[in-house]
Formats: sequence, C-alpha cells, structure tokens
Amino acid sequence: MRRVAILALILLFTQNVSAQEYPLEELDIQQFVEEIFAFQDEDVSYEELYEVLLLYYSNPIDLNKATREELKSLYVLSDYQLNNFLDYRSKYGRLLSIYELQAVPGLDIATIYKLIPFVTVRDEGLNADNRPLLERILSERNNYLLLRYEQTLETKKGYTTTPVDTTKAIPSRYAGGRGKHYARFRVSHVRDFSLGFTIEKDAGEAYTWDPSTNRYGADFYSFHFQLQNQGRLKDLLVGDYQIQYGQSLLLGAGFNVGKGAETITTVRRSNLGIRPYTSVIESGFFRGAAATYEINKQINLTNFYSRLAQDAIIRSDTLSDSFSQFISSVQSSGFHRTASEISAKNDVVEQNFGGTLLYKDKTDNLQVGMTFIATHFDKPLLKKDVAYNTFEFKGTFNQNIGLFYNYNWQNVSLFGEVARSKSGGIGAVGGMIVSLTPNLESSVVLRNYDKDFHSFYGQSFGESTRNINERGWYWGLKYKPSRKYQFSAYFDQFTFPWLRSNINAPSTGYEYLFRANYKPRKGVLLYAQFRQQSKMDAVSDQEAVIKFPSNRIKRNYVLNLDLKVSDAVSLKSRAQFSNAEFENMQTAGYTIVQDLNIRVGKFRASGRVALFDTDDYENRQYVYERDVLYAFSIPAYSGVGMRHYILAQYGLTKKIDLYARYARTSYRDRSVISSGLEEIEGSEKTDVKFQVRIKF
Repeated sequence: MRRVAILALILLFTQNVSAQEYPLEELDIQQFVEEIFAFQDEDVSYEELYEVLLLYYSNPIDLNKATREELKSLYVLSDYQLNNFLDYRSKYGRLLSIYELQAVPGLDIATIYKLIPFVTVRDEGLNADNRPLLERILSERNNYLLLRYEQTLETKKGYTTTPVDTTKAIPSRYAGGRGKHYARFRVSHVRDFSLGFTIEKDAGEAYTWDPSTNRYGADFYSFHFQLQNQGRLKDLLVGDYQIQYGQSLLLGAGFNVGKGAETITTVRRSNLGIRPYTSVIESGFFRGAAATYEINKQINLTNFYSRLAQDAIIRSDTLSDSFSQFISSVQSSGFHRTASEISAKNDVVEQNFGGTLLYKDKTDNLQVGMTFIATHFDKPLLKKDVAYNTFEFKGTFNQNIGLFYNYNWQNVSLFGEVARSKSGGIGAVGGMIVSLTPNLESSVVLRNYDKDFHSFYGQSFGESTRNINERGWYWGLKYKPSRKYQFSAYFDQFTFPWLRSNINAPSTGYEYLFRANYKPRKGVLLYAQFRQQSKMDAVSDQEAVIKFPSNRIKRNYVLNLDLKVSDAVSLKSRAQFSNAEFENMQTAGYTIVQDLNIRVGKFRASGRVALFDTDDYENRQYVYERDVLYAFSIPAYSGVGMRHYILAQYGLTKKIDLYARYARTSYRDRSVISSGLEEIEGSEKTDVKFQVRIKF
C-alpha cells in the first residue's frame, strides 16, 4: 500500500516539477553559490567549494547511502529537514525515486529544487562496480582538461625596459612574460577514486629550468591520487591534500565560509576527512600521503605525513647565540617574478605529521574525535621583534592536540572543539544550531583563542584570518514564514585581548547583519541587506607618543533584484552603498550594477555595466562577477569610474566547451593605476581570459 501511495506522489511531483534529469551543463554552479552565500565583503576564493559541488553534481550522492556529513556539506538542508529525511529513510527504508523527497516532512519545493542536482537514487544492482581500477578510471565520464590563458592588455611597469639609473643599478623588473597560464586535469568518481594535476605560471613569471633557484619549467605543480572504500581502507591519498575534522581548529580545508548571508548552516564544520587539493594557492595545504583506516564500524583512524618546501626570506642574526639563520614568516603570495621573489622560493622545508581518531555511534548522531598534529621547520621561525608579536610562535617545532565532538538530538545540533598547542595556549570553539520551529532556526557560537595559541592549519570560526588572540560570541537567526519570505540576521561580538598589528592596545568590536528575501515566484528574487561593523584601528596622529585605538565604523547597504525573464534571459540589478566613520571623519561610496545573462542553445553570455564612486579604499565595494569555470572574480570597486565585462561560453561539441572573458575598468579620478611594478600609465585597465574545457 505504501508503494502505491509513493508512486502516486511521484506522478504528482513530476507534474509540478519540471524534469530534473539535468545534464551537467544545465546547473549554474556560480549562481547557486552566490544565491546561498551572497558573500561580497572580501576577496574570498570559493574554488574548493565549487570543486565539491561539481563533484557531487557530476556524481550525485545516493540518497539511500548518504551520510549526515555528506548532506550537511551541501549547505542546502536545515537541521530540521536533515533530521526529517534521515528519520523518513530509517522508518520506510530505501527510497524508490528521487521524487519521493516530496513525501519527507519539511522539504518544500524550493529546497528540493536546490537539492536535486546533487543527489540521486540508484538501483541496488548499480551500486557496486567491481571492474579493475584502471578500467574504471579510463571509462569514467566525469573527467575534464582545462587550459586557460589570461593577460592584462595594458603594459605594467614590471614589463618595461628602463635604462640604468645614475647609481648604475638596474631597476627591478619581472623575469617572464605578461601571460598567466593554467592547466588542470581531473577524473573522479564519488566514493571511489580521484586523479588529477594542476600546472600554473603567473603573469611575470618565467618558464625556465634552473634547479639552483628551485624553478623547473612552470612555476607551480600540484598532483593527487585518491582511492576510497577498499575494504577497511576507507581513504588513501597521495600527493597534495587538505584535511578537515572537528570545527577546523587544527585541521581545516579551504572552503569554510563563516559569517555571511547564510546565518545558520555555515557556522558549523563537518568531518569531511581527507580532501584532494586542487587550488593554485601555493600554501596552506599538505604534500605527502594520508590514509583513513576503519578499525571497526564505529571507529576510524586517519594518519598523515607532509613535506612541503615553502617560500621564505632567510635572515642572519649575528648577535644571537641561538640561531645564525632564521625566517621571519612563511610567504604565501606564490609569486616568483622578481629577483627577490625568486630568491625566496622554497627556502624553508615544513614537515607535518599527525592523525585523527574518530568515533561515531550507530545512528551517526554522536561523533567524538581526537586530533594530533606536529609541525617542524628546517629553519627557525622568528617574527619581527615588536610588542604585538610577543606571544607569536618562535622556533622550529610546534605541536597541537585537541578533542572535538558533534551531537544531534532531535532538532538540536551541538558541536565543539578544544586544543592545546606546545606553548600551553588553548583554543576553544563551541556552538549550537537549533530548529525552534519548522520555520525558525537559530545558531550560537562561542570561541576563545589564547594569544599564545598556535595552529598553522586552523580555519575555525572567527573574525580574524587566524585562530589566535580572539574571544567572541555569535548569534544567528533565520525565519521563513512562507515560501515567499525569508529573514536572516546575526550579531557577532569579538575582543582581541592582546595587541595587534598597528594597534598597541587590546581592542574590541562587533558586527551585525540583517537580510530580507522576497521570492514571489520561481525566477524572481528580491533582497535587501544591511551590515554594520565596528572595529578598533590605530589613530593617524603622527605626533602622539602612545597611539590609543579608535573605533572605525563601517555600514554596508545592498538592494538586489534577480529576475528570470525567460528560459533564455535573466537580469540582475544591484545597488550597494557604504559609509565609514573614523577619527571624526565620514567617508562614503557606492556602486550601481546591471547584469544581463543570455542562453541560446549551446551559447551563453553574461555581461555587466557597473558605475562606482568611493571617497577612499575603506569604502571599496566588493561585487561578485561571473567568470570562466573554476576561476573567480570578486574585485574591489574603488575610486571613481566604470567597470564592464562580458563572458561568453560556447559548447563547440559534446566534449569541448570554449570560454572567453573581457573586462575593463575605466577611472575618472586618476591617470596612473596601482603602484610599484604593477603600475599602469593611464586611466584604464583591461583583462582578457580564454579557456577551453575538454572531456574525454
């Protein structure tokens, strides 16, 4: 009888929901991410998040086998919806069709639309693939090769030739050409294997083979091979990788979102384990091997080792008896264009090793784990001898040990992690997400990171980019009274107990956001957003002996309309405004943006015209821009001028996609753009980008 009722539901669902058996090209991942996160406050790369979503899209998660952690990592389902789905599956057994989702309490049509591209329901007989690994790799449909070239058309100072100056010194210039080159290949299947490599040369870098300067052709190479679910060996990865466990206090992968328009699901981290690293950011990852072994059905052990050469400038200390050579920091820019940048390439070797022991109960509602990580540098790390660096890490060896937990009880999710570094400093973060009603959710996060807590790979929730010298609490709300309306808000208060760079006193701050969404029908989204941040900064009085910090207040206003005119045409209209107050001075800035997106057959085009006017860089306007696949653009509109771009995509064949992007910024308040070797004489900057994606 149940099957008859479910079949009736499926028939009803297929009448109300247009066919969702999309080919890969039908889902606009960029639009999906922008709608969920709407995160335009800083230049954040979403590459890791895109990678995960595209992997799930090309190899959808089987709803009959999906774990809580996998479904949470999509950031689509609330805890209330997630618990209802798991309860439904536990009560009724295997789903018969993906359209059976409509029978799950609390899953509305809008949520199902977002979820369907990433999930599927497979027949039992299709789940196992016992073919040899090489045969599975060679026959896998989810594969691609990306080739990309990009360049700024105007000539930057770093590419000019200048005669020797009066001191007979040769001015610094870039070693290589103006083009940026990128190649990437990946073939993967969810829960089975992943194989890929990435090659990059930044603009200004040279193709050269010079072992004495650690240069071997292109500037950056990355490779990984991952094998999963081989008996008790649940995961094995060789090459470049990241690891995420707990609340990322010690081990965090690169797509933790944190504060933004999504005020609930993004404050908590998931135990995703070992993840391939495919970005071209040349720091913040491991290079070596990692493996997860299943001790029994409820306990997993992950071990890892990494050896990675990183950029650093070696300094000499003739006055110290302890160290004759040391480094003041590990450089993360990844640029090797000038003689000084080339000399710093791979000058310090960092080794990491450790592991995580994870326990899950039979229902997967309780997860408890312990993490250990040790880091060794082959040269001492000694930061600049100033007051705010008093408690920073010094030496060659650091270690951390921590405990973490996740617990789900009905519609309440509790999570937390605490760790101690070799210095004795403690870092702790904990929180709760609760579905108060089917339409109302709330989240709370507390954190306390000591001024001498040292975690090199932590990306836990916080205001600063590093988990050190910070205390705070966060409260988020999301209310959805109907399918047309949604309201979200958060408040975050934070304190920095010790000095910070340019601030020679303890400081405090707060931040809050309110957002209202109105979606009268499919294809129409109107939202308004307000955000205010108060943060202490150093005063500019050059005569002051002691520079006490002063509050810097910044307010951001956003009004946005997304309108789908037809299946072929969509529009986005956006107005942003900000004002800042500091030292009894007020400044402001705004931008007005109009986008047009067109899709006709195999051809897609996206374009924008934006006008901006800001008093200073403090009021810069961050606005998300569409880019070629796996490339991301969130530029800062600053000054007075106009920016426009056009992005075109054409499916040449079923196997080949072509992309081209043209973007120009025209300024009305300057005759020179940027400074140093990046300086451009003139008031315009033009960037072009070309890419081809080939599937085999």
